Amino acid sequence: MNIAVVTDSTAYLPEDLRKRLQIHVVPLAVTIDGQDYDEEIDLTTEEFYDKVRGDGPLPKTSQPSVGQFAAKFTELKKAGADAIVSIHLSSGISGTYTGAVQAGELDEDLDVRAFDSEISCYMQGFYAIRAAELAQAGASIDDIMSELADMKQTMRAYFMVDDLSHLQRGGRLSSAQALIGGLLQVKPILHFVDKVIVPFEKIRTRKKAMKRIADLLAEDAAKMPLEASIIHGNQPEEAELWLAELSERLPDVKFTISHFGPVIGTHLGEGAMGLGWVKRKTNN
Repeated sequence: MNIAVVTDSTAYLPEDLRKRLQIHVVPLAVTIDGQDYDEEIDLTTEEFYDKVRGDGPLPKTSQPSVGQFAAKFTELKKAGADAIVSIHLSSGISGTYTGAVQAGELDEDLDVRAFDSEISCYMQGFYAIRAAELAQAGASIDDIMSELADMKQTMRAYFMVDDLSHLQRGGRLSSAQALIGGLLQVKPILHFVDKVIVPFEKIRTRKKAMKRIADLLAEDAAKMPLEASIIHGNQPEEAELWLAELSERLPDVKFTISHFGPVIGTHLGEGAMGLGWVKRKTNN
């Protein structure tokens, strides 16, 4: 069976990796000053942060239409795909997963399995990478979906933001939580629970928040082999420094650096920093 793997742009996978593993991407979009941009296509992450820096209105984000998904699935079918695994950001913060489900139901002759990552960014990408590796190795679609379900048991991600107002204005965090965080000048650690973003702990400083996240990684690294991703909101130098620190402390963890692109960056704001990880396959 020829199985194609699809994800959406919020996985923020590098182009060379997508090409090597043949991972297909359907983009989300941002609207800035009335202009629509497909992220990672019409607008780079650096350009996005340059455009939205300041006190202007928050950009709007939009999910792919059912038609966009249907067109991609049809394209892949014509290219020889018998089945499609379509992996997307959490259904608790976006309707993207639902759009993929609906598009998959339009063609009865094509086996489309949509997967709700219940998370986003490079952690969502971990699922797409694993699915693509399995597909290239000849795994069945049932085996791939089973592996993705198993991955959820060890998938973790924690992140912090410089300004809670982005999450509050975008409807991803309650006004009360944003107000309390702002008044106390805390750097709350956030994570996903039941598909939505909620506070994990409130910590006073950025440095202490990052240390706490690193400690959480170390706890899991003591139990199992891990692959992890540092994710930054236009803070490449800080990400590199954190990578050096974490690599020295946890040399057995396989690290990569990724970023919060336009859509997720709209809700987290510039300066956000995150760290996510999952159990690594021992042959990785």
